[in-house]
Amino acid sequence: MEPNKTNPNPVVVEGGEENWASRTWALLSTLRDQSPLVQCITNFVSMDLMANTLLAAGASPAMIHSAEEIPEFTPHARALCINVGTISHDWLPAMKLAADVANKAGRPWVLDPVAAGASGFRLKACLELVGKKPTVIRGNGSEIIALSMASVGCSKGIDSSHESVDALEAAKSLALATGAVVSVSGAVDIVTDGHRVVGGHNGVAMMQKITATGCSVTALIAAFVAIDPSHPLEATASAFSIFGIAGEMGLELAKGPASLRTHLIDSLHGLDQATVLSRVKITAL
Repeated sequence: MEPNKTNPNPVVVEGGEENWASRTWALLSTLRDQSPLVQCITNFVSMDLMANTLLAAGASPAMIHSAEEIPEFTPHARALCINVGTISHDWLPAMKLAADVANKAGRPWVLDPVAAGASGFRLKACLELVGKKPTVIRGNGSEIIALSMASVGCSKGIDSSHESVDALEAAKSLALATGAVVSVSGAVDIVTDGHRVVGGHNGVAMMQKITATGCSVTALIAAFVAIDPSHPLEATASAFSIFGIAGEMGLELAKGPASLRTHLIDSLHGLDQATVLSRVKITAL
């Protein structure tokens, strides 16, 4: 886990923000060239798939969560991903410390508020982390609604009872209140900074049958934001699209969720320019 030095040069794509396919390929290509170090403080269920997603995309994962290591290690990471899936009293201080260190070092960080409304402790912890100014917040519809309303009982946890479009107004409100880009996974992946809203239309329904795919796309978002931290909305939408395309290609070879998991990782690793340029589906909403 050799620390990567930050490359301050942003990704520049001719044609402006509307040229989503070219921007997405430019980000993925740069990610592969730079192999940014992404620190993940995440849950026990998702560690394996998150790490393998980052490796397949070209990033360098570091699954470091010890509070004793964070002050020394986190400043060397290009981005930080915090996922509260199996949060405990022991892990929360390390998460908060890592967010503080990342902010002090000028590193972007991404929050995945898993099952945010499932309990008072979990919601309070998520709100405390939101107060640490994440660059991006990524959740399902129920999680984003629960965070936005800051009330228990709005979420069934990871089995979201709300579609992404149901959470659009909550996402916009949360983005405006926090300054974060807020993204909502669903049949349409919504990304907003409170003013602009874009939708990603890549992916397949069977990905919902594989545990930790949502966690893994959050890690991929962190890697993309590491490459272009000055444009977190564009980086987030591009990461969603890349992950979704890999899922589409994986399904063409899969017989079910287990084989889709394998083919998704293989497809992510093998994505080429022609495939990305022809399959990216990101639109303004």
